[in-house]
Amino acid sequence: MEIYTIGFTQTTAEHFFARLKVAGVQRLLDVRLNNSSQLAGFAKAKDLPFFLDELLGASYEHDPSLAPTQVLLDEYKKRGGDWSTYERSFLELMAERDIENVLSPTEFETRTALLCSEATVENCHRRLVCEYLAEHWSAVRPVHL
Repeated sequence: MEIYTIGFTQTTAEHFFARLKVAGVQRLLDVRLNNSSQLAGFAKAKDLPFFLDELLGASYEHDPSLAPTQVLLDEYKKRGGDWSTYERSFLELMAERDIENVLSPTEFETRTALLCSEATVENCHRRLVCEYLAEHWSAVRPVHL
């Protein structure tokens, strides 16, 4: 089973939605803590369901249980924290939240992409969520769009 990931910064709406379309994404699962920032442009939570439905026939969901806490996010982003410390703390948070049991692999039978803001996956929590699930569920393959 493939779980896709995508970020919306440093791209146009045209390129963003084209990548989702080519991958055949049917559900966009927003894993951002804050999904309504004015800085999100076309990816604001109040607009995404419309765009996804109109352009792709896809659905939109927001799951903040797959997002970092505000404290963890601020430590890394605002205070220039170390990525390896952030990564370790975030994975501990996923384990504490028991996401591998709270979520079900059957939820991902619908072709799903995890959304966050980062343009690439190197320092992004959506990659960590995918890798965490891949470690706990058999046959999960992360695909980064």
